[in-house]
Amino acid sequence: MFRTMTRAAALATALALPLAAAAQEGDTAPNGVVTLYPDGMFPPTGTWNLATRAGDFVYVAGMRGIVPETNTLAEGNEARVRQAFVNMQTIAASQGATLQDAVRIVVYVTDMYRYRPIVNQIQEELWAGRPYPPRTIIEVDRLNQDDIVEVEGTFYAPRS
Repeated sequence: MFRTMTRAAALATALALPLAAAAQEGDTAPNGVVTLYPDGMFPPTGTWNLATRAGDFVYVAGMRGIVPETNTLAEGNEARVRQAFVNMQTIAASQGATLQDAVRIVVYVTDMYRYRPIVNQIQEELWAGRPYPPRTIIEVDRLNQDDIVEVEGTFYAPRS
């Protein structure tokens, strides 16, 4: 079992490396919370930011299935769910974290019965097996742009 988990973790890390993007650091709050602006990500709209760093933790805002290169929603349910997770992964990687460094994720879906199985499938693929982080999944009435999923995460990413 240990060997399998080690291989899975190595595979997930290898997959995350090409996604790693540098994060430009922005404003710093009085107690040291830093706003992050990861290269290659879409710009936030409105009164929010993509992520912040507070000490050794990175907090990623709710990511949807927006393709950063086009700033449009991915086509198809599976592609959209995957893109939401990849967006979160890219932001975490910009701070040196992998999906295995997630200490908690929250997933919002507009139809639990239709989209939870897709979320589970994508998590299995991206996490390359276990261990999975604690997760809360919530059905909501509506998301921005009538999207079907939004995922947010907290990552442990100690500064070197």
